[in-house]
Amino acid sequence: MTVHFIGAGPGAADLITVRGLALIRRCPVCLYAGSLVPREIVAAAPPEARVVDTAPLTLDEIIAEIAAADAAALDVARVHSGDPSLYGAIGEQMRRLRALGIVYDVTPGVPAFAAAAAALQTELTLPEIAQTVILTRTATRASAMPEGESLDRLAASRATLAIHLSIANLARVVRDLVPHYGGDCPAVVAYRVSWPDELLIRGTLADIRERVKEAGISRTALILVGPALAGELASESRLYAPEHHHLLRPRRAR
Repeated sequence: MTVHFIGAGPGAADLITVRGLALIRRCPVCLYAGSLVPREIVAAAPPEARVVDTAPLTLDEIIAEIAAADAAALDVARVHSGDPSLYGAIGEQMRRLRALGIVYDVTPGVPAFAAAAAALQTELTLPEIAQTVILTRTATRASAMPEGESLDRLAASRATLAIHLSIANLARVVRDLVPHYGGDCPAVVAYRVSWPDELLIRGTLADIRERVKEAGISRTALILVGPALAGELASESRLYAPEHHHLLRPRRAR
């Protein structure tokens, strides 16, 4: 028996990986985060499968479901949104499973920041503008931020920021970022990326709050900030420059 932690991707049913979908199709037990994973994905489970929405469950109740499946020698598809390594709360589940001697593995998924970049048709790392992407969030009721990871400190790098789980803290986000990026820095709020009701709210740090307020967005959104979002101002990469040589494109004899 194995528990398969599976990243379902950002929302669109066809953005799950081939491996993840194959696991769901053959597991007799499927536990999924119903508030974030579309029903179409878990509909691929076998007709006789036990399919449980874990959104209203506690950690103890989730582990009890897994333990019952283990006792019956039934594989479990544990389906999380996006990529389970990012804000997926799988660490605590894996620690419980190790303590119980239950075998598990992890299948990655398309993360929300990558889906947002695709929807925006932009590159988050542009030559001479930004070569670093920081994935972070702000403090919420769920848990505090570790010491040293304040948004103000991270913003000093002027890297591209992908700020998760923070749309309710947008005023604080803007306040912390403007001193480092300036009010004219591009900012995007990506709401339910790849879902049918996807919404991309583009603006700057100076006006993004007002634009989001007008749209009525209050949850399930990712905040992207950084000069790279302007795109057109970037230099071309050296990777494909004719004078750039490497193993697969050696220097040509004159």
